[in-house]
This record gives sequence, structure tokens and C-alpha cells, in this order.
Amino acid sequence: MNESAVSDQLQVQAFDHITLVVKDLEASRQFYVDFLGMGHVPRPAFTFDGHWFQIGNQQIHLILEHDQSGRAGNTDPNQNTRTHHFAFQVNDAKQAYEKAVSLGIPIVSPPKSRPDGATQTFVNDPDGHIIELCSLS
Repeated sequence: MNESAVSDQLQVQAFDHITLVVKDLEASRQFYVDFLGMGHVPRPAFTFDGHWFQIGNQQIHLILEHDQSGRAGNTDPNQNTRTHHFAFQVNDAKQAYEKAVSLGIPIVSPPKSRPDGATQTFVNDPDGHIIELCSLS
């Protein structure tokens, strides 16, 4: 590539947010705020209901399912760890798993070690989105 073409390339600067469509905003708020400890932040006055949650410099945006949105959740009956999911780093994945079990949060996979030594567990949010919780130990 010539120098001019390189300077004209799009450059991603940061990961901004993930948007999920949900059926129950309060159940999702409880999961993302009460279980995962995210901060609930103000959102613009859109014409549809939703919530925004802060994670460091990134956000999760929830949209309440409506006639102009996509369908809520993940309805794949064969959920596993090698499909569409996103991951959050936590202090202790084993402790996160135990808390999820105590709260009745659906488990996709109990804690296991990754080849790099990290520990990961997978859970479902109220709409079946698969979420990996991983820790460095």
C-alpha cells in the first residue's frame, strides 16, 4: 500500500458498546447491575425503552423488544461455549459461578481452565445471551 492509502484507512479507536434486545428490562437490570455489578447510566430519550450500563470505558445497551427491533435473546437449544457470546473479565470466575448458582442464574458451563491458565465459566442472562466470565486465576 502506498502512504496515502494507509492514511485514508479507517482506524478503529476503541470498543464502544454492545447492544442486546431483551424481553424484560427489570430482569435484565437485575442481572447486569445486581449480579454483574455494572453501573446504570442515563441514556438519550429514544422513542423505545431500554437501559444503558457502564463497564469501564465501554457500555452495554439494552433495547426492549418491540415491533421495530430485532428479536430478544438467544433461543438456540444447543447452547455451548463455542458459539456467539461475549466475555467479561471478573476477579474470580469460580466465585462468579458460585454466586450465579446461588441466584438461580442458568449455567452454560461450570468453571474450567483455558490453555493460557485463565479460568472461565459461562452463564445466560435472562434472555439466553451467553456470557463468559473469566479471571486470570
